[in-house]
Amino acid sequence: MDIIQVIVLALVQGLTEFLPVSSSAHLILVPIITDWPDQGLAFDVAVHAGTLSAVVLYFRTELKKMLIEWLGSLRGKHTPDSRLAWAVLLGTIPVGLAGLIFQDVISEHLRTPVVIAVTTIFFGLLLWLADRNKNLTRDEHSLQWQDVLIIGVAQAMALIPGTSRSGITITAALMLGLTRQSAARFSFLLSIPVIVLAGGLETLKYAQVASVTDINFLLMGAIISALSAYACIHFFLKLLEKISMMPFVIYRLLLGAVLLMLFV
Repeated sequence: MDIIQVIVLALVQGLTEFLPVSSSAHLILVPIITDWPDQGLAFDVAVHAGTLSAVVLYFRTELKKMLIEWLGSLRGKHTPDSRLAWAVLLGTIPVGLAGLIFQDVISEHLRTPVVIAVTTIFFGLLLWLADRNKNLTRDEHSLQWQDVLIIGVAQAMALIPGTSRSGITITAALMLGLTRQSAARFSFLLSIPVIVLAGGLETLKYAQVASVTDINFLLMGAIISALSAYACIHFFLKLLEKISMMPFVIYRLLLGAVLLMLFV
């Protein structure tokens, strides 16, 4: 790896982790455009750690309150924040189970450019339909367990490359009547245990491979992905005060079309 590859890949990870676009589509396009070698598992772990630190830092106040209230709920004291903490835990179960059951099938049969192109377009159109909901009035604290299961199952579908974890969870939340900002906030909170699980799996794989990677590149990748992810979360939430999801829908359609032109 060289410094340009580190910067570009870390930026791609930091930005696409939280925007409702397909990170897998971008990670396919980048090597094609640049003809770079594989960055290795150690770098993947580092940039995942960066995005995790970004979302935890951004929501640090909310997470602290959720943790305290969640601990209180174990003693029978339930509050809106404790219920939100339980919602994040419950919403993570479907993707965890789906990952264990379907990981091999997905890695062997679905990680193709054509599949990614089709899912990028299809779930982009689904996001557009969800965003047309005129009754976007709820916030994340209003979620019932049935709502959380729906969003959790939707998140599990993001294991299919090209779907976008952020995109599909925001889509499901919009369909349930959450405001755009509330849908995005809940999606970001849901990302925390998912990134922890994904990073843990990558760490285990890296321990088995045990390849040597320049520690400076790993630190640089983690820092760049953290800074870009933090900025992405901040400006995306601000942007949703003024615009709809339409720019991201258009971007997904164009991205999927480019992939189809390249691989079909």
